Amino acid sequence: MVAEFEADLIRARTREGMAIAKAKGRLKGKQPKLSKMQRSHLLKLHDAGEYTQAELAELFGVSRTTVYRELQR
Repeated sequence: MVAEFEADLIRARTREGMAIAKAKGRLKGKQPKLSKMQRSHLLKLHDAGEYTQAELAELFGVSRTTVYRELQR
């Protein structure tokens, strides 16, 4: 019973802190791995058909999963 009460307090404080950070504009989440310019360059290179996804990943310094995700967007 005491543990549940403490967990509720922690949850309430966390929500409160997140609301304050969001109001101040500091709650942004995870930043994208590629900038908008890099993303457009990646799409141009892929559309040209000169590189495979693995080569693009190595060229941009990201994982293949990131390349696949950017191509799907």
